[in-house]
Amino acid sequence: MNLKAKILLIYTGGTIGMRKDFDTGALKAFNFSKLLQRIPELKQLDCEIETISFEEPIDSSNMNPQEWARMATIIESNYLEFDGFVVLHGSDTMSYSASALSFMLENLAKPVIFTGSQLPIGDLRTDAKENLITAIQIASLQENGLPVITEVCLYFEYKLYRGNRTTKINAEHFKAFTSPNYPALVESGVHLNMRPELFLAKNTGDKLVVHKNLDNNVVIVKMFPGMSETVLSAIFNIPSLKGIVLETYGSGNATTEDWFIALLVKAINSGLHIINVTQCSGGSVNMGQYETSTGMKAIGVISGKDITTEAAITKLMYLLSRNSAQEDFKTIFETSLRGEVL
Repeated sequence: MNLKAKILLIYTGGTIGMRKDFDTGALKAFNFSKLLQRIPELKQLDCEIETISFEEPIDSSNMNPQEWARMATIIESNYLEFDGFVVLHGSDTMSYSASALSFMLENLAKPVIFTGSQLPIGDLRTDAKENLITAIQIASLQENGLPVITEVCLYFEYKLYRGNRTTKINAEHFKAFTSPNYPALVESGVHLNMRPELFLAKNTGDKLVVHKNLDNNVVIVKMFPGMSETVLSAIFNIPSLKGIVLETYGSGNATTEDWFIALLVKAINSGLHIINVTQCSGGSVNMGQYETSTGMKAIGVISGKDITTEAAITKLMYLLSRNSAQEDFKTIFETSLRGEVL
């Protein structure tokens, strides 16, 4: 009886899947059907690896809800056949995609691990091999025949993070990602240092439900000193707009000028959902701690708590697509669905 874990490697695009043509210096897509030939170290892993690639790999800057649905469909179609999934993805929008998939894959009971690299897989100093090998190794971990990891994660530069807790912080360093408000689930060194107390609770047997239709009638607005009433009013009055992620200062503070509060009241009364998240790289929104956020709390602005902007915008798309009742939306958003908030 073959007890080896079966892992499906899904290549969507990105630097990790490129190799350099040393004659021309141009980057070309890597042939993942020859993965074991090009990276023989993978044969040492105690798992079986199969690969599937987008027909036309995309730069992650072109990522959108339709591509997220394509990833989710591939996972759904192969869910029973494989024990884990590793998604190779460009780093620029990887945190958005990992966040989105975490909400789209309800009742997930297997690992879905995003990874990528800063340098192509064929470069001499590439980080691609380590990221790829360890991501597959972690995805194949089992205990009593069941996967150890049962959530959407992101692995980069020796650390496995909960996907919807991550953000990209550097365009040049190998340590490109961080999880500002939640510790790493696994750290790779001589051994894999696991922190199972941080893992999401295992699915009790509910069947996987895949939500493929997200509502992208949303916008992110970053507050700054001197923001124009005219500009902000124009954004809030976009006809098809349904939700706003408002990046505020510190613990959720913003201007207390009458026009701003009036604008928020009008938007909320018209059915818009406004989510308050902090611009800070770490920490949490705590509306009411200062006078500059008390007004927003009183009129029904939704607290993003310690959520990342990436998770906030994708959670907003997900919840809007489910047509939750207006009176329930605030409670649902402020509740942790996939470990995205404390």
